[in-house]
Amino acid sequence: MRDYELKRGTGKILEGDGLRKIAADVFGDVGTDGAKVIVSYGALEKMVAWTDGKKLFVDTSMKTGVADHIATDTIKAYNRFLERATGLTAKERSKRAQEAAKRGAA
Repeated sequence: MRDYELKRGTGKILEGDGLRKIAADVFGDVGTDGAKVIVSYGALEKMVAWTDGKKLFVDTSMKTGVADHIATDTIKAYNRFLERATGLTAKERSKRAQEAAKRGAA
C-alpha cells in the first residue's frame, strides 16, 4: 500500500463521490466498498483507493505476463488518476516523497 500527500484543497474535492468520479473518468468501470474505490484495469488486477482527507491511500495488485502496450497504457492511466486525485504531478509527488523520506530518516 502507498500513501500520497494531497495538494492543499484537494481533500475537499475527494469528499463524497469525488474519488469515485475521478476513478470512473480515468478507468471506466468502478466499484465501491463503503468509501473505498475498487478498480480493475489493464495490468491492474485490483486497485483499492481511499482518502482520509489529508492523504490518498492506494493498494494495488498487478497481473503478470501482460503485453507491453497494456502495461504502458495502465501506467499512464494510473499516473493520470494520481495527478487528478492528489492535485500533484508525478514530479511533485516524487519530490514530496523524497522530502518525507528525509524527514523520516532524520
